[in-house]
Amino acid sequence: MSNGSSITEFLLLAFGETRELQLLHFCLFLGIYLAALLGNGLTMTAIACDHRLHTPMYFFLLNLSVLDLGSISTTLPKAMANSLRDTRHISFSGCTAQVFLLFFFLGTEFFLLTVMSYDRYVAICKPLHYGTLMGSRACVHMAAAAWGSGFLYAVIHTASTFSLPLCRGNVLEQFFCEIPQILKLSCSDSDYLREVGLIVVSAFLVFGCFVFIVVSYVQIFRAVLRIPSEQGRHKAFATCLPHPAVVSLFVSTGIFAHLKPHSISSPFLDLVVSVLYSVVPPAVNPLIYSMRNQELKDALWKLAQWMLCHRQ
Repeated sequence: MSNGSSITEFLLLAFGETRELQLLHFCLFLGIYLAALLGNGLTMTAIACDHRLHTPMYFFLLNLSVLDLGSISTTLPKAMANSLRDTRHISFSGCTAQVFLLFFFLGTEFFLLTVMSYDRYVAICKPLHYGTLMGSRACVHMAAAAWGSGFLYAVIHTASTFSLPLCRGNVLEQFFCEIPQILKLSCSDSDYLREVGLIVVSAFLVFGCFVFIVVSYVQIFRAVLRIPSEQGRHKAFATCLPHPAVVSLFVSTGIFAHLKPHSISSPFLDLVVSVLYSVVPPAVNPLIYSMRNQELKDALWKLAQWMLCHRQ
């Protein structure tokens, strides 16, 4: 029986057997990656440069953009490089790094989304206490707790996954190293069940955070509907609605990817779901958060004007 340490590399999913299909996937992923870099980069720059956006909500949004860039940079560059070079290989250490970084960034992002829902709850439902509850020190502590929790979450899952004995080959039916795909290579039922149990516990933790977010937004929407001014209600909804949209996409696809039954599993479905939770959110989050946020749109417009002036 071989174990994980005897495997020196894994083989990732190949995007098509013809060179044309591989280049097509490379161009598609390159477009998504550049969109994510541009959108999150502009968001981070606008928040950092505009003093009007130096508030708790935009501080957390800045952290979210950093996490989005980290998560999409963990998976897409390697997939694009493999498509361009017509190869499927990833080293054992590279695969370990991918699992750790992906769980670190995505775990931290979800904890941060939970914190962001609390920030909106305090802003809408307890506005008189906002300055006290969401002071700069409190915001830094909450962000640090999210990053620290994500790090611990990633260490536990990575250590548990790569301590499994692997004896069913080294082929992963995914374009990056994903834990459910690695578990399929395990030849130890007890160790496999241990990691599955850890994933189930994590799912309950995620579900608990999701319930907290839902309850927070129920209270928020009730408070918004009591605002007498139609303009005030519109502004409050515009500020709050993007967050539950991001959370819903992130949670539903992530849980489905890791807890779906084997009976409905297929390479195509696994690929689609993994793209939905690991690739799509980092690319569309800047658009979702800026679409109905006038302050952020104004800051981005000022940044664009400044860049155009300095180019001339």
